[in-house]
Amino acid sequence: MKITFLGAAQQVTGSCYLIETGEVKFLVDCGMFQGGTQADRHNAEPFRFVPKDIAFVLLTHAHIDHSGLLPKLVAAGFDGPTYTTTATADLLQVMLPDSAHIQEIEAERENRRREDKPGKKHKHSEKAVPLYSMADAVASLRKLVPISYDTQLDPHPTVKCRFRDAGHILGSAIVEVWLKGKNKETKLVFSGDLGQPDRPILRDPTAIEEADILLVESTYGNRQHKDLSATLEEFVHAINDTLLRKKGNVIIPSFAVGRTQEILYFLYDLTRQGRFKDLKVYVDSPMATKATDITFRHMEMFDEEAKKLTAWQAHNHVPLDLTFTGSADESIALNSIHSGAIIISASGMCDAGRIKFHLINNLGKSQNTILITGFQAENTLGRRLVDGAKTARIYGKDIPVRAQIYTIGGFSAHADQPALLGWLKQFRHPPMHTFVIHGETHAAQALADKIREMDWEVTVPNLGESVIF
Repeated sequence: MKITFLGAAQQVTGSCYLIETGEVKFLVDCGMFQGGTQADRHNAEPFRFVPKDIAFVLLTHAHIDHSGLLPKLVAAGFDGPTYTTTATADLLQVMLPDSAHIQEIEAERENRRREDKPGKKHKHSEKAVPLYSMADAVASLRKLVPISYDTQLDPHPTVKCRFRDAGHILGSAIVEVWLKGKNKETKLVFSGDLGQPDRPILRDPTAIEEADILLVESTYGNRQHKDLSATLEEFVHAINDTLLRKKGNVIIPSFAVGRTQEILYFLYDLTRQGRFKDLKVYVDSPMATKATDITFRHMEMFDEEAKKLTAWQAHNHVPLDLTFTGSADESIALNSIHSGAIIISASGMCDAGRIKFHLINNLGKSQNTILITGFQAENTLGRRLVDGAKTARIYGKDIPVRAQIYTIGGFSAHADQPALLGWLKQFRHPPMHTFVIHGETHAAQALADKIREMDWEVTVPNLGESVIF
């Protein structure tokens, strides 16, 4: 058996792992790289395998850094099924077409920019093209095969697998894979993205007790999140200070799936507790609106706390003015609001979508707050803001950063180092080998060092590296 680490190796995005057994080739995840020109180059490169030779894909969850190259894979010749959980399949009906739309719009915008640029004329061969089209996205959706949690799947005579709840976002999964060899069976476990335990809305990550080969994420492998009560205190202070004292707006870049729904949960719950009054909240992301609808169609995946709040809301008035904007005109109208609004918009790392326009209109005003609540990958605009950039270049404009950049890390949908180690300690005995993936180098190495202290065999693989067992 050979495993090749085609993405999310010493980086967070681009999750993709090629498994070759001699009998079959398949992928776990096929994600998009995110964060600047280097990520764009990675996404544009041909796949390092022949797509038509891939028998099937196992997809851990819907986030674009795990699913976003599926349309490109299908366009390149992949003709097999993509197995994933039922909720993930529902979310992808929204997310992949949205990603294709962004690809097409960004290519059009870049071509207009090139045409308007004085001096050298660009050759036709230099015309920007989208990574994939809407037709490619729709074709990839036809390959989806929804599978319920904890149900055995046999995608090949020599392979069986099972999706377990990862507690990260709706439908997220840990994937257990059993490979039949001539003399033995080998069990691989892919953690996917693991959620932080004891958080509202979703259940905690499922405990896994055995694996021969383990791939574990390390997004926050070098740090511990602030506890939830302290995080909520920061959240309340940042919002009330901006709206009541500074008379400004709060702009929240947010992942459309997972983070937006969690923020809405807390806004409702804290309003119910009397911590907020008369909030005006705008969710300016058509994808987030659709994802919220899908979330409430899968209430069976909620934890008990979220079910109780949802039941309470159904029978009580909550003094919170919530608006989901749909059209571009409705989004543009938000530019006329100069104070008193909370605007939640995608993308969560500020690199695409409507959030960029809200940053253009709000970053330059000192009374406003940009509230960062999620992980910001290297080379993204969100990361530059967190790191203290004085200006932000957005669509060719240099915007001065005068708004307060407020980072609240405790909302993360990823397990922190103690939670990751806690999940690992539920294994009854060490795997034969553990690979630490899906983390920037310093985070992956820090988690690997902690795992070595448990007397486990552990490696932090390089991008493109292959290992044979």
